Amino acid sequence: MSGEPPPGEVRRAERLFSGRVEFLLSAPQLKFLPDPTVPEIAFAGRSNVGKSSLLNALTGRRAIARASVTPGRTQELNFFEVGEPTVLRLVDMPGYGFAKAPVNVVERWKQLVRTYLKGRQALVRTLVLVDSRHGLKDVDREMMRMLDEAAASYRLVLTKADKLKASDLEAVIARTADEAKTHPAAFPALHVTSAELKLGIDELRAAVLADAGV
Repeated sequence: MSGEPPPGEVRRAERLFSGRVEFLLSAPQLKFLPDPTVPEIAFAGRSNVGKSSLLNALTGRRAIARASVTPGRTQELNFFEVGEPTVLRLVDMPGYGFAKAPVNVVERWKQLVRTYLKGRQALVRTLVLVDSRHGLKDVDREMMRMLDEAAASYRLVLTKADKLKASDLEAVIARTADEAKTHPAAFPALHVTSAELKLGIDELRAAVLADAGV
């Protein structure tokens, strides 16, 4: 699990995220990406992993990121600016796995994500969200391999930790940490979170600021 950040870093991160956080744009294609003027932190995860809830908890908002009605239907990269002036951007990526869409559309999403991850100079870290109730699945491993091949470092973030008994959660943490060690671009330390209980949110905020260098 990730270590405790210094109290000063936690307070600084809380102040930043309690300030300006605004939706910037949705990019259905690479040509619509904003100019890479500030560091970007991307959020990736399976459909229904709790990505929108975590983004809302991280930014202290109720609905800055809205979950799609049908899992797997979000097709764009959604950019949110943080700070006044803007010091970093959060990028909500399309959910992967059991997408309710035609095969050609799913392939187009994959190509968008793959190209963004491999070629975006402003991308400083990706957070790969994993549902604690299920642990790593093959679609998560596919994303991890993609990041490994791109030499794009990432953090594994377990979501919905409040939905498991303590003993079951510890087992999932151990299995996930062991597997993370076999991936060259993965941070060895995990983040364990619950958007509902705000568990691990302070630590994740501080990690995002550290990754962005702000």
